[in-house]
Amino acid sequence: MVFTNSHCIFLLVTLIICPAICYIQEANSLYTRATYYGSPDCYGTPSGACGFGEYGRTIYDGKVSGVSGLYKNGTGCGACYQVRCKVPSHCTDEGTKIVVTDYGEGDHTDFILSVRAYTEMATPGMANHLLAYGVVDVEYRRIPCRFYGYNLMIKVHENSRFCNYLAIVPIYQSGAFDVEAVEVWQADCKEWKGMRKAYGAVWDMPDPPKGSLTFRVQVSVNGEAAKWVQLTDVLPDEWKAGIAYDTYLLLD
Repeated sequence: MVFTNSHCIFLLVTLIICPAICYIQEANSLYTRATYYGSPDCYGTPSGACGFGEYGRTIYDGKVSGVSGLYKNGTGCGACYQVRCKVPSHCTDEGTKIVVTDYGEGDHTDFILSVRAYTEMATPGMANHLLAYGVVDVEYRRIPCRFYGYNLMIKVHENSRFCNYLAIVPIYQSGAFDVEAVEVWQADCKEWKGMRKAYGAVWDMPDPPKGSLTFRVQVSVNGEAAKWVQLTDVLPDEWKAGIAYDTYLLLD
């Protein structure tokens, strides 16, 4: 085989760029440990600290996690991560992709994964072996959430009472945004009224404005300057507890 100059240049560029790409991917990863928690069906728990309810049990096909440092007083709720275990004989290169739905502390672990998420890190036939470890070293990185077929939705929390008390939870929060504040438009006063961070991803207020409700959420990405995003007429005049309302907006 005869190598021309163009072949040599292509080979040289490949040898330079490929390791550089791998280095960038490694540089973006952080290292910690992960464990798992049991549940009857290997899904998440509907009683997670983020306040997601049933959504927090089944989203991403139950591949969810409790976190400790990444919880960030609830701002970390709904964030997505790729988590890869570091046992070469048992772990895939792809690992698992999870949504944060709960708070939890383990034995120097940042992730307490559902069984579905934990075993997805394993190579074929190695899931039980990986479970036997109990705790494994992992690398992880924040990734944009993807919820195909869903816009951002505002769920009225089950504890809400029309029309004296309103609690809401943003769900299907695509991208890599953190929600830092929520306000609701009070039409009679023509001003934005702040909602309280109740816990996790839940925002609430007593005596909400009457009529259909428009919100705006303050979001940020990777610690950059926050911006306001308006969600117009999301809740109808007579909103109901437990119902999720479509914003017709993708945070992406």
